[in-house]
Amino acid sequence: MRFVIAAVPLLALSAACSSNHPATTGPFDADLKWGPAPAVFPPGAQMAVLEGDPGSTALFTVRLRFPDGYKIPPHTHPTDENVTVLEGTFMVGLGTAFDASQMKSLPAGGFITAPAGHAHYASAKGQTEVQVHAMGPFALTYINPADTPK
Repeated sequence: MRFVIAAVPLLALSAACSSNHPATTGPFDADLKWGPAPAVFPPGAQMAVLEGDPGSTALFTVRLRFPDGYKIPPHTHPTDENVTVLEGTFMVGLGTAFDASQMKSLPAGGFITAPAGHAHYASAKGQTEVQVHAMGPFALTYINPADTPK
């Protein structure tokens, strides 16, 4: 009984503290400002920034939207990237050569971390939306320089 009595004030304090700090500080989905993805992506992708500045050296979160069949050639990133699939199917392969037969299928709700400097490639099955959370700067270095969009 003493435990229950002692817990009541703690629960009240916890509720009061959490009501002063909303869980969400970024834009709601309906408020996202979508635009063309940076030129480092092949044409056709869209991007929205949820928080931070992907060009800085701080944490950022972005969403990327890809049309069906969209491909990202083998590349690396300078920092670890955490990718959550929100819609569609994100196909991911590891290595320096694009090999569709070796790709793993990540459905909505799927998650993967792409370690810094580790070569990988991707494609979209159906309209696909992913959320990327990482430490900046956000950059792609293509394994084959000819794959770099012009």
